[in-house]
Amino acid sequence: MESKLDGFLLLMQDPAVWAALATLVVMEIVLGIDNLIFISILTNKLPEESREKARRIGIGLALVMRLGLLATIAWIVKLTTPVVTLLGAELSWKDMILIAGGLFLVWKATKEIHHHVDPAEEADGTASKVVTGFGAAIIQILVLDLVFSIDSIITAVGMTPHVEIMVIAVIAAVSTMLFAASPLARFIERNPTIVMLALAFLLLIGTTLIAEGFGAHVPKGYIYAAMAFSAAVEILNMVARNARLKKASSAH
Repeated sequence: MESKLDGFLLLMQDPAVWAALATLVVMEIVLGIDNLIFISILTNKLPEESREKARRIGIGLALVMRLGLLATIAWIVKLTTPVVTLLGAELSWKDMILIAGGLFLVWKATKEIHHHVDPAEEADGTASKVVTGFGAAIIQILVLDLVFSIDSIITAVGMTPHVEIMVIAVIAAVSTMLFAASPLARFIERNPTIVMLALAFLLLIGTTLIAEGFGAHVPKGYIYAAMAFSAAVEILNMVARNARLKKASSAH
């Protein structure tokens, strides 16, 4: 135990290790934005008293799952070996997981967009929906986190061979998610137009996952730049709307 600790302390004296750690933490947090948007939209559909609990349980279990995946890192790396050919593309288990996750995101986002466009369908069975909704929300959070975890861990392996550094990066990123989940969810709930934008982001991310699963690499910088630009435009719209409302209320 002592020799492991000494080895870790020696490892942390290397500036290159600190650089890799900082890069990994930033990457994990950025990749976690997708997850946070999904968690916020999903938990906002639960009764108010259950939302915080669902976020904490979902993100807490996601941390346990990510650490468990890191313990099987040798197996995860093998997931990149092609196992089947579909539509002329050689697919590995990683590719198939990305495609399945992408399809799930596209289906979920499309369903939520339909619900927001035509909310008239919400009618009966509120109580039973609440009971099954809580468990379903946790399961869906974990399913999506599994997809993003495998992708980010395989990317992390290419950046550092040290599992200890990956563990620290994952803990830091998930802690940030835990801290940011509730404020983001409240912000989305207070601003209905943001919900539609967030669902559009999920559609974009889902489509990207499917494309990557079939071997079409889409640089993530482009995706996040587009998301940041759209979010900035929507924030300007919100500021303009609030200014108009204040002006109208002061006129009365």
